[in-house]
This record gives sequence, C-alpha cells and structure tokens, in this order.
Amino acid sequence: MLLLDYKKQFNTALKKEYPKGEINSFFNILIAHYLNISRLELALDPKKELSPEEKNIFDKILLRLQQHEPIQYILGETEFFGLKFQVDKNVLIPRPETEELVSWILSDLSENKTPALKIIDIGTGSGCIAISLAKNLPEAKLTALDIFKDALKVATRNAEANNVKLNFLNQNILNIKDPLGPFDIIVSNPPYVRELEKKQMHRNVLENEPDVALYVRDKDPLVFYEAITKLAQVSLNKGGSLYFEINQYLAEETEQMMKKAGFKTCLKKDIFGNFRMIRGIKQ
Repeated sequence: MLLLDYKKQFNTALKKEYPKGEINSFFNILIAHYLNISRLELALDPKKELSPEEKNIFDKILLRLQQHEPIQYILGETEFFGLKFQVDKNVLIPRPETEELVSWILSDLSENKTPALKIIDIGTGSGCIAISLAKNLPEAKLTALDIFKDALKVATRNAEANNVKLNFLNQNILNIKDPLGPFDIIVSNPPYVRELEKKQMHRNVLENEPDVALYVRDKDPLVFYEAITKLAQVSLNKGGSLYFEINQYLAEETEQMMKKAGFKTCLKKDIFGNFRMIRGIKQ
C-alpha cells in the first residue's frame, strides 16, 4: 500500500490517544528509522510504497503506541545533544530540558576559558549528560555514578557507541560517607517529582519509565539534592560549580538549601519559562 495511505490509518488509530502533532512526529520518526526517508522526501515522492513486511513492523509498533509505550523504548534509542543514545526501561528517556543544562555548563566553561576539568555526573542513567560533556570537552575527565548496575550497563554501551571514555561508579549517593574527587564540576539530574505531582504525568511516563529515577516522597522532596550538596561541600574544589536540574515548584527551597550550605547560587529558566536549573559555586 501507499505510505501516505498508511499514514492516514496511523493517524486515525492514534487520534484518541495523542495530539495530532505528536502523532505526526511518531510517524516521521518511524519512517526515518526504518525506511531511511524524511518527511520532505515522502512529500516529494507521494507514490512511495510500503511493503507487507514494513507494514507488519509498523502495525506492531502502532499497537504498542496505543498502549502508550514511549516510542524511544520501542525503537531502543533516542537523540540527545546531537548524539544517539540507547534507552530501555532501566533508564529515563533524556529530555530537552536536560540538554539546556548541558548547554549551560558548556557555555560557562567557554566564557571562563577553563582548561581540562574533572567532572562527575551523579545519577547518570543513560549517561546522556556525562557523555555529551565528554564529547564536547575532550580534555576533561568524566565520572558517571549510578546506584543501578543495569543503568550503568546502558551508559557503558552509550559511551562506547559515542567513542568517549568515562569512569563509572556503582554507588548510592545517599550512603556515601567519604569525599569523592576532588572535582571541578558536579552535575546531577536526580529524582525530583513528588508523589502529589503524579497526576500531572502522562501515561507513557507513569506506566513505563523507572519510578526510582523519577519520584521522591512528598515529605522529603530534596533528599537527593541535600545529599549531593553535602557531598559537594567536601568533593568540589574551591570555586568549583554544582549544577542541578530541579523541580520548578521547589526552586526557591532548593536555592535556599544550597545557600545555607555556602554556595553562591544562580537559578535559570528553561525554554518554557520554568525555573529548571540551578548553579552553585563553592566559596
């Protein structure tokens, strides 16, 4: 059948589950991944045929999308900061907001003309932050820490695929008693979604992405931020920087906690106008 005819069926099958723009995005991702053609190429070749074998693949994916399985998990990969990353249900799917955090770090380093650095990414997951930094800072020494061995396996494969070298640590940040490093930069995107905020989450996140990488208890929402900030007090060089992705609803509380720990802070908004990042400089 014609690929454009299948696109109509695809849209009809998903229209009750997703916005039209997201459905079109799914379709464009699929044809690029499996057929190696772009949306523009399809428009220029409206008589492009979909083989029975290709239709069978797309039909199976369509069923999974109807169950709200993230397309990144279906394909087993996603893009972050211009790089390809393998992802599965052991790691979070990297978000555009996290790309902004990486951009902020690189921008600060560029402005300060800082030489080779020692950097640690705490709660690395897929390794997207550490690997993106390593790719853009070839002289830096990057360490990626995570409590979960399965997550570190994914991060290790991603580091190899993107041709960067990282030092991997399998540790629980809440149980570390001795200093690490010393480091020039500590960066983390730890769990920060409170249980009370679950109702705002989409099904594809709630039913598929790892709870332990997303949620914290309502009564102790800054538990990871406090532990990492405490570690930074003894593991950062003087003048070193601590970067966090943060819960927009807890920006003020996070900043006050870091100030009390002796850090000079700067909050930063994401492209949606939400306070999503914070930097603390060790005095």
